[in-house]
Amino acid sequence: MSRRVGTARPRPPHLATTLVVAMALLLGGAFDGPHRMVAARAAEALTGAGATLPYPLYSRYFDVYHRLTGVRVNYQSIGSGGGQRQLRERTVNFGASDAFLADDQMAQYPGPVLHIPTALGAVVVSYHLPGVEGPLRFTGDLLADIYLGEVARWNDPRIQRLNPGVALPPLPVVVVHRADGSGTTFVWTDYLAKVSPRWRQRVGVGTSVAWPTGLGGKGNEGVAGLVRQIPGAIGYVEMVYALSERMSFGMVQNRAGRWMLPTLESVSAAAVVPMPPDTRVSLTDTEAPDGYPIAGLTWLLVYQDLSLSTPSVGQARALAELLWWIVHEGQRYNESLHYARLPEAVVRRAEALLMGLHFRGEPLLAGAGTRQPRLSAGEGAR
Repeated sequence: MSRRVGTARPRPPHLATTLVVAMALLLGGAFDGPHRMVAARAAEALTGAGATLPYPLYSRYFDVYHRLTGVRVNYQSIGSGGGQRQLRERTVNFGASDAFLADDQMAQYPGPVLHIPTALGAVVVSYHLPGVEGPLRFTGDLLADIYLGEVARWNDPRIQRLNPGVALPPLPVVVVHRADGSGTTFVWTDYLAKVSPRWRQRVGVGTSVAWPTGLGGKGNEGVAGLVRQIPGAIGYVEMVYALSERMSFGMVQNRAGRWMLPTLESVSAAAVVPMPPDTRVSLTDTEAPDGYPIAGLTWLLVYQDLSLSTPSVGQARALAELLWWIVHEGQRYNESLHYARLPEAVVRRAEALLMGLHFRGEPLLAGAGTRQPRLSAGEGAR
């Protein structure tokens, strides 16, 4: 389980919203009902677009934050690729992605882009096999070969050897993948490329790839819908979609040889890699003995100079304050929606990034206290 975010945090003095949230926490965290707390300053409206993986969590964040502050956030769940594109085209205030931007991608934007982590999520192997009880076991090699189209039926000897005693049906294996540019696809293909040289050479890693086989669904919800409808289907979806739809999902063998189910504990355990200052890091195929191997961070993407995506300093400050709230008080909503909290070291990295936000040179979170996060590049997110 990731460590809980500490309360001794630097607090920007102009962040009235943070003080309001602190009062709410002391009063029991009851945000619903007639006594809604709204910040005194005028409300701003923000727009964002991108990842479907954290959409249930972001919906909760933005709903609570609106009731606390009056700030409205219109978020479109269009996939990580769409969020990256719309931020690049400056049609939204922020993007959202489960895939970090590579250096060559960053060069295509009109200014430096910061990756603000919000949660840890898991991509699960979901399937539809009538009559099969309990989670099936999968290795990375087997999953790669299934998605390469080289495993035709569910009673294939390779699947049967991993699942002795399970009466696997002779149904055809129907591969389902994302049809849109997707951070979930990035996490999935990043994992397959690490565990399968053939996948790495033939398909590679990306938010969109040339799939060797299968049907495409738009968004996590589209993949989940196809898997639910088609007996014999297998797909990859974010854990919350599998849980909310009561879908079957499997255990995956990690690098330590252990069979891991995706849980908050196993996802948090995956975050043991050295955390770079910009937080652009892959968590798949973790070395952690208790870690689930198909996990990753999800990020909100913003320009360091928010004048590139917001027309006024007031709107820019509203966005900066929202991001600060998400990586601190907002983390209390993660676990109830099946996302892991940010580990302490990742929160500190996020703080350092947020302190660099400005509007045409004017700092947006100035005066956040004298204790600035200073972590070495090699310190792990434990």
